[in-house]
Amino acid sequence: MYSRFCAALARLCLRVGVGGLVLLIVAVLYQVIGRYVFNDTPTWAESGAVLLVLYVTMLGMAVGVRDAGHIGLESLLVLAPEWLRLKMELLIHALVLIFGVVMAWQCAVLAQSVAGYKIPTLGISEAFKYAPPAVAGVLVALFSLEHILALLAGEEVEPAWH
Repeated sequence: MYSRFCAALARLCLRVGVGGLVLLIVAVLYQVIGRYVFNDTPTWAESGAVLLVLYVTMLGMAVGVRDAGHIGLESLLVLAPEWLRLKMELLIHALVLIFGVVMAWQCAVLAQSVAGYKIPTLGISEAFKYAPPAVAGVLVALFSLEHILALLAGEEVEPAWH
């Protein structure tokens, strides 16, 4: 049940990420047309595009952790005996889980500390810049826990895009 929940959450992240990419393309296209065709650059387009990149990147990174699309820390473990490989994979996923929790906590603290300030060109809180890594940290922790539970059960996590 937990694995189905994580798979659905990862698919939702992928869909939101694709939507973000479409919005990013629209924002950059609008900025280019505004600058070179109308000679009137929209002020919000660049900072909006940067904000969209943060959201797309952080969601993609979290799904990459779930689908094992990240740089494999266990690449040398294929040569190790089975008992050692299992322990090391558990350690790797536990360390990634801890990283996700710390990232979520610290980015949430940072978002809260700048919540009163606004991004001038967008008119929204600066906290919107630090929300994506906070959410991604929670997702990384959830997905790493899924990998730990799957390893203990002798199963593999099926990628979300299947």
